[in-house]
Amino acid sequence: MTRALAAAEYCYLTTTGRRSGQPHRIEIWFAAAAGGRDSIYLLAGGRARADWVQNLRAHPAVRVEILDRAFAGTARVVEGLAEEPDARRLVYEKYRTRDELEAWRDEALPVAIDLVEERRRPVAPRRSRR
Repeated sequence: MTRALAAAEYCYLTTTGRRSGQPHRIEIWFAAAAGGRDSIYLLAGGRARADWVQNLRAHPAVRVEILDRAFAGTARVVEGLAEEPDARRLVYEKYRTRDELEAWRDEALPVAIDLVEERRRPVAPRRSRR
């Protein structure tokens, strides 16, 4: 992920509604995973009660938009996994100057999304009308 993308203030996450099957889009803080991995981390303050978390648990395939780029992604909860400390630290460090976020860092549910950039569709040449 480029530095410009990683530095973006927020991303847009689109999940599929667990009951409705309809797209559900939210704006949310994120941090890029370290080590050149094409993953991002999110923290759910509402933990498993958050609608977006319930949706991605039912349908892990998601869409993420950062700046002018769109990605297909596979979401997963990382609580209890080896990358949990990185998820908490990276998101906290990116936003810690905004508020007292220590409790959020320690108590929120950490989620990772592994990203694959969506291919941009080529624009078909316009045909002239003659």
